[in-house]
Amino acid sequence: MEASLGKKPVLIVDDEKNIRLTLSQALETLQLEIDTAVNGEEALAKLEAKRFGLILLDLKMPGMDGMEVLRRVRETRPDIKVIIITAHGTIDSAVEAMKLGAVDFIQKPFAPKEIRELATKVLDRDNISAEKAKGYAEHIELAKKCIGDREFDSAAEHVRQAIAADPTKAEGLNLLGALQELGGNRLEALKNYRAAIALDPTYMPATENLNRAANWSPKGDITLDEPKATDDQEEGKKA
Repeated sequence: MEASLGKKPVLIVDDEKNIRLTLSQALETLQLEIDTAVNGEEALAKLEAKRFGLILLDLKMPGMDGMEVLRRVRETRPDIKVIIITAHGTIDSAVEAMKLGAVDFIQKPFAPKEIRELATKVLDRDNISAEKAKGYAEHIELAKKCIGDREFDSAAEHVRQAIAADPTKAEGLNLLGALQELGGNRLEALKNYRAAIALDPTYMPATENLNRAANWSPKGDITLDEPKATDDQEEGKKA
């Protein structure tokens, strides 16, 4: 990939050596400078010493967890883009993460191609012009850029424009529901989760969000990405 991705280095924060290695090798092909940290404390020290453009951040780490790192990053470097790494189908504390501008998640295990595509998409968002955006994909990316900037009203408007451009995709309705939950409008969120499921009954993020929101819990998780099937589930499909 080319230099449209920018020249600022990438920081990978994960306590698992194999994950750091896999991510480093995957992103090196994008001609990006890669640095790593094994925990939250080391990550914050490196963030003080160098101007990073992107962080790949594991939420589940011993000691200082990824959520605390995210909070501190948003206080000092709100311009840095963040991709959350998780080993779970739903994201613990995802409501809080989204409030802090984290909207991009990658679930372990992942393929190198997946992380390259996501990193490219995240880093290229600044090149999308709101004035020239017409299609569904562009408005979804602009919505995620606005969430990263914590401009949630603008994000919701871009999601609505995405839905107007292509009302057949469940992802847009699910994202709009998540934004409405953040704004405290639970009833409208429920309507959009149901509408997403009506469009695509196999779209699990909307199903999980509807089940969680219908049984309201203040510490509920918001699911934005399709969870990966377990080995047992894959075997069940083949049976």
